[in-house]
Amino acid sequence: MRLTPEAFEDLVIEVLDGMPPELLELLDNVDVVIEQWPSKRQLQLFGLEQGTLYGLYEGVPLTRRDSGYQLVAPDKITIFQRPIERVCVNQKQVARQVRTTVVHEIAHHFGIDEDRLSELGWA
Repeated sequence: MRLTPEAFEDLVIEVLDGMPPELLELLDNVDVVIEQWPSKRQLQLFGLEQGTLYGLYEGVPLTRRDSGYQLVAPDKITIFQRPIERVCVNQKQVARQVRTTVVHEIAHHFGIDEDRLSELGWA
């Protein structure tokens, strides 16, 4: 299933717009971007192969920030379009996977690790 970059971006925006406002306020200093594919560096970082990484959080989770956290580059959440599309057969599945991926990466920003996400059914 392939979407135009604009249609895929609309899905990501829809998920973000659907988040509770009080949660969005806590996404201070976080950029959400869309890339077609993860880079080789991003894949090597986790020992993954092309097509298996749907999203990535890069930054300092809120739970690890202290008084020394100032004047730093924004955290970054990247959503990878093509890997998501590869596992989906229709737009409804793409939308569901985008939602799962965005929520998953936002959870990392809040300091929730992979084990806890698995327990919650978001891994």
